[in-house]
Amino acid sequence: MEEFKILSPSGIVGYGFPEESFLAGVALKPDLIACDGGSTDPGPYYLGSGIPFTNATAVKRDLTLMLKAARDLNIPLVIGTAGGCGADVHVAREVGIIREIAKEHHLSFKMAVISAEFEKEALIEHLHKGRIEKLGPAPAVTDQDIADSTHIVAQMGIEPIMAALDDGADVVICGRCYDPAAFAAPAIRAGFDKALSLHLGKILECATICATPGSASDCMMGYLGKDYFEVEPLSPDRKCTPTSVSAHTLYEKTDPYILPGPGGHLNLLDCTFTAVSDRRVRVQGSRFVPEAVPTVKLEGAKEAGFRTISICGNRDPIFISQIDSILENVKKRTATNLCADFSYRLDFIVYGKNGVMGALEPTPTVTSHEIGIVIDAVADTAEHSAAVCSVARAALLHYGYEGRIATAGNVAFPFSPSDVKVGAIYTFSVYALLRYPDPLSLFSRSYEEVTP
Repeated sequence: MEEFKILSPSGIVGYGFPEESFLAGVALKPDLIACDGGSTDPGPYYLGSGIPFTNATAVKRDLTLMLKAARDLNIPLVIGTAGGCGADVHVAREVGIIREIAKEHHLSFKMAVISAEFEKEALIEHLHKGRIEKLGPAPAVTDQDIADSTHIVAQMGIEPIMAALDDGADVVICGRCYDPAAFAAPAIRAGFDKALSLHLGKILECATICATPGSASDCMMGYLGKDYFEVEPLSPDRKCTPTSVSAHTLYEKTDPYILPGPGGHLNLLDCTFTAVSDRRVRVQGSRFVPEAVPTVKLEGAKEAGFRTISICGNRDPIFISQIDSILENVKKRTATNLCADFSYRLDFIVYGKNGVMGALEPTPTVTSHEIGIVIDAVADTAEHSAAVCSVARAALLHYGYEGRIATAGNVAFPFSPSDVKVGAIYTFSVYALLRYPDPLSLFSRSYEEVTP
């Protein structure tokens, strides 16, 4: 095979994509359809709670098109980080959806399911044997961190996916997965360069974000050759340029030239980006540098309390000019009026001032005619967080600031009820590297002959 073609329908399964773009890609007869299924970007809640952050109806729509096309072409379909976070409970939902689609459309195939979730006892053993290492600024992992976590997953690399394909799987549903791996593993298995395959996977996992205009909800085709890869969007309304593709190579990286991943890193110092046409770009020069002992990244989350919020707004210039002192005094009044015998955290997010960047905001002076305020109360129980939010909301509503003209209320609420019980919240409790000589053995595989 001189060229390996990969169809990437969307940045994440469930984000959607135009059917006409997808069919244009199918007409090119790809060798693989692959799609990333999730990320840690939405924060620790979805991993900790076990709730997928992608909608099941939207996921089913996307997977229906992908699965039918893959079976018609008799090519693999590989889904990474199924269900959003890749814990077993997330993967189970995606597997159930795949079975539904197979039944409704009379499809038969062999499906591999690869687990990325760890038993706590096994991780504690790895910790005691010195195999778990700090990752960046994250704190060192302790026994208690592991014990408190509701779900702990590891980012699998290419090895489990290649093994599943070796075992004859037509469809591979992965737990937590290194984003490029779902795209790179089948190509590497077919004999193509590891560095180029992984670099192409990094581009394709975000679909047309590397195009102009960029989008995570449109289809991209990747072409992998002996010493190059090329990318081209499948919508005529988009194009790839050397600037757009090289810029995306910098995406989500702390170092412009090094991209770490399971088992080693990509060195991109010598990469070149060349326009093949006004819509298509060729990339060359990627290099893979293996680790002496491979690592995989661990991600775990634990419950961190309960949250209640209230959203309100104000457009009184006198109020806005005093917003910092008003909110500080509302915090003090809440503490006095509540007289709580429990710990809590009360914050105010002020949009129109520094709601996006907080203390890092370079222009903190309010210049807008109105502001939006989110009252954010976190406590040990749902009832306690609701009490904090209720008292703070009342204090803010009726606080008597200097120069106030009206007394009917300081803020307007767009919703009734004004207070929203968000429920349990989570924090990352494990964020580290596991160094292990045989990463394939860390990820168990199961197989199923799916029939209508």
